Amino acid sequence: MKAAILVEQKQPLVIDEIQLPDTLSCGQVLVKIAYSGICGSQLGEIDGVKGPDAYLPHLLGHEASAYVLEAGPGVKRVKQDDHVVLHWMKGSGIEADPPVYSWQGRRVNAGCITTFNEFAIVSENRLTPIQKDLDGKIAALFGCAVTTGMGVVVNNAKLKPGESVVVFGAGGVGLNVIQGANLVSAYPIVGVDLYDNRLELAQKLGATHIVNSQHLDYAKEIRGIIGAHGADVVIDNTGRPEIIQLGYELAKSKGRMVLVGVPMRGDNISIYSLPLHFGKVLTGSHGGETYPTEDIPRYIKMLGTQRLRLDALITNLFSLDEINNAIQMMRSGGISGRCMLNLTGK
Repeated sequence: MKAAILVEQKQPLVIDEIQLPDTLSCGQVLVKIAYSGICGSQLGEIDGVKGPDAYLPHLLGHEASAYVLEAGPGVKRVKQDDHVVLHWMKGSGIEADPPVYSWQGRRVNAGCITTFNEFAIVSENRLTPIQKDLDGKIAALFGCAVTTGMGVVVNNAKLKPGESVVVFGAGGVGLNVIQGANLVSAYPIVGVDLYDNRLELAQKLGATHIVNSQHLDYAKEIRGIIGAHGADVVIDNTGRPEIIQLGYELAKSKGRMVLVGVPMRGDNISIYSLPLHFGKVLTGSHGGETYPTEDIPRYIKMLGTQRLRLDALITNLFSLDEINNAIQMMRSGGISGRCMLNLTGK
C-alpha cells in the first residue's frame, strides 16, 4: 500500500509503497481508509515537540473514516463491510499489539492506529462502527476534532451557560471548542487566532467576538471584551508558553484554564502560582477525556438537528501524494478549517 512515512523529524514525509503483514493477530482489524484528517498533533510529531523520536521510521495519523476488510481473532465489535470511525482515544474492545509494516527491507513502526496510509491494521478499541450512509468526510471528524473539542468544553472546562470563555487557536480542535461553547450557551465566546480566515470561520461556528493576535494590543482587546474580573474559562490550543501565561492571567480569580496544545519540549511556562491555592484551576486535557464508544454515537445524532455544523469545518481536500503541501499550508495559515486527505481513489 501507499503510505506517508515519517523517516526523519523536521523533514517532509516520504510517500512510498510499504508492505502489510500477512496475517492479523488477536484484536487487529484491517480497514480501507476513506478520509483522514490532519491534526496539529501530527505536526508536533514531525517537529519533535516531545523530543527525539525513538520509533523512526513510523506512520502517522489518528482520525479517519474507513470500512472493514477483515476482522482478526477475538474481534467482536466490528465485522467485515462495517463502516467505522478511527480514533486515537481508547474505546471498548481489545487493545491489540501494534502492527509492523516493512519498507525497503526496514521495519516501519505504527501504533494502535495510523491513517496516512491507504490501508491500516488498527486495534479494535480504536474503531467505532457508524451507519453506512454517513458522509465519510464528516465521519472522519469524529475521530479527534469533534470529540476532543466537545470533550474539552464538557469534561475538562465544565463550561456552563452564561460563562465567558476565551479560546486561543481556531484550528480543527479550536473550532469545535468554539462550537461546543456555543452549544452550551456560553457568553461571550472569544476566538483568538493569528489569521483572519480562521477567525471568520470561528464566527460562523459560534464565536461572539474574534480577536487577531497579530495586533499589538490584542491582550487589551480581550480584556475589554471579558471585563476587569477576567474570563470564567480560558482554553489554549496553541501550546505556546507566552499564550499559556497570558491565558492564565486572563482567567478570573476562580477561573479555569485548560491546556490542549503541547509546548515544545523544554519550553517551560512561568506563572504566579498563589491563585491556584484559592480556586484558580490550571489543567491539561487528554483528548477531552472522551470515550469514543459512547460519545461518537451521541454526537452523530446531533447532525440531523443542524445544531452541530461540520460541513463548514472541512475547507480543503488533498490526495495522499499532496500531504506535504497540506502540512505546509497548515503551518502558513492558508487553511481555515480542517484539511482532509481523500484516500477513496475518487
